[in-house]
Amino acid sequence: MHTSNNKEKLVLRTRRIAGQIKAIEKAIQAEADCATVLQHVAACRGALNGLMSELVEEHILFHVLDSKRKPTAHQIEAAEQLRDIVNAYLK
Repeated sequence: MHTSNNKEKLVLRTRRIAGQIKAIEKAIQAEADCATVLQHVAACRGALNGLMSELVEEHILFHVLDSKRKPTAHQIEAAEQLRDIVNAYLK
């Protein structure tokens, strides 16, 4: 599985996201103003979207394109287009 190659990096990233979620919870419990809570949510969403983008790109490279064969120019272009579409959607 390709995620095992970046396991430590991905685990650290998910821990940071978990910390951001805890910050949202603490802000709500502390009755922080709406802008503060929204900033925490926006940061968390950005971090999740970044993680999703990285995982989708790795999935394309390791599962959509056949790693045992050299992909054609058309396949590479299609994979890049898919990556760009997903990244645009996540913004």
